[in-house]
Amino acid sequence: MDANAGAPPLWDVRLQKIVIFIGRLGLAYLFFSQLFWKLPPTFGCANNYAFPQPAAENYWVANGSSGLCFWLGMESIYQDLPRDVLVTDMRPAGLPKLGIPLTPLAQLNAVLIDNVIIPNIATFGWLVWLAEFWVVLSMLLGLFTRFGGLVAIGVSVQLFIGLAAIPRPFEWEWSYGLMILLSLLMFGLAPGRTWGVDAALRPRFAGSRNFFGRLLWWLT
Repeated sequence: MDANAGAPPLWDVRLQKIVIFIGRLGLAYLFFSQLFWKLPPTFGCANNYAFPQPAAENYWVANGSSGLCFWLGMESIYQDLPRDVLVTDMRPAGLPKLGIPLTPLAQLNAVLIDNVIIPNIATFGWLVWLAEFWVVLSMLLGLFTRFGGLVAIGVSVQLFIGLAAIPRPFEWEWSYGLMILLSLLMFGLAPGRTWGVDAALRPRFAGSRNFFGRLLWWLT
């Protein structure tokens, strides 16, 4: 009996590796493209870390803000706005409109932003920028990619909660939803095992009996 019976064909294996590699580099470039509008030490903020302020219903005054300060301000301003996500409008077919209310999560998110992040933006700006830079480095090199995917999930979920479907500037919810899905795939697939540094590191941690070694094995 052929020992390779039932094994996937070589072209199938290679195709899977190519797709995983492309997804890994795609996530790396996505986060890379977002590093430069919030560069430290000011993180793109203007007027001494000014934040936009609400002016009227669904309206705001930019207050000279830009960069990270602008988008954090948007999350705060729209925290109470009734917002649905994962919306499917089936009314043209005579069926109801589906969606999930996001406002309660947005309000919890704004508590953290208003009371912790905004008052300490000079510190938290570094944490945000370094987290995104780590995703770039992790995915580009294929280094500890399961951890890189986990960080990418955290960043993407936070953006989804704070910004998905806000009206002005309109943020398409699936911009952030697709980020979550791609990050989730990279977390599950640990893509550095395919043509990445993790492929060389992982065997070194295999069979480790101490917690640190097992953790590194899992992260690769």
